[in-house]
Amino acid sequence: MSRLLSRAAAVLVAALVAVLALATAASAHVGVSSDDATPGGFGKVTFRVPNESDSASTTSVRIQIPEDAAMASLSVLPVPGWKVTTETTNLDEPLEAHGQEISSYVSVVEFRTEDGGGIAPGEFQEFSLSGGPFPDAESLSYPTVQTYSDGSESAWIEPTVDGQEPENPAPTLSLTGEASGGHEEGATTDTAASGSGTATTALVLAIIGLVAGLAGIALGWSARRRTVSP
Repeated sequence: MSRLLSRAAAVLVAALVAVLALATAASAHVGVSSDDATPGGFGKVTFRVPNESDSASTTSVRIQIPEDAAMASLSVLPVPGWKVTTETTNLDEPLEAHGQEISSYVSVVEFRTEDGGGIAPGEFQEFSLSGGPFPDAESLSYPTVQTYSDGSESAWIEPTVDGQEPENPAPTLSLTGEASGGHEEGATTDTAASGSGTATTALVLAIIGLVAGLAGIALGWSARRRTVSP
C-alpha cells in the first residue's frame, strides 16, 4: 500500500508542478499601467516587461500605438543601456492639440538594448511613455512584440474579447475619470494583474483538488483493509 500511495503522491505532485508552471506563464505577459492617464488628459504610461525565457535575454521591446490610441504629443523616458527609435504614421483625421492640427503621430516605439545585455531570465524591466491627450475611450490596447537574444519572439497582440483574456493578450490600459483637457488624476488596471488573479484562483482550486484526491486514495485503502481484515 505504501508503494501505491507513493506512486499516487508522485502523480499528484507532477500535476501540481504543471499547474504552478501554468500559473507562472499566465502572469508573465507584458502589462501596462498608469497613475494619471485619463480620457482627454495627459499622463505617464508604463509598460512592465518580464522575461519569460529560461535561457535567453529580452533584447527588444516594440510597442505599437494604434490610430485609435494616437496622441498628439508623446515623449519617451530614457532607459540606461537601451536605444529608442520611433516611427510616425499619417492620421486619417487630424488631431487638435493646443490650438494646432496634428496630421501625424508616433505609431511605434521600440526599445533595443545597446550593450547586448537586455532583460535576463528571472528579471523584468519597465519602459515609460508620457503624452496626451488620451482619446475619449474606456481602454486602449498596445500590441507589443518582445524579442529574445536567441531570435525567438513573444507577440503580445491578441485583443481581449468579452472579458476573456487570450493566450497572448495585448497590453491594455484602462482609463478612468471624465474626459478633460487637464491633467486629472486617475487609476488604471492592466491585464497582467487580472491574468495573475485568475491564475491564482485556478491554482488554489487545483491544490484543493489534489489534496482531496490524495485523501480519497488513503480513505479507500483504509476501507479496503477493514473489509478484508478477519
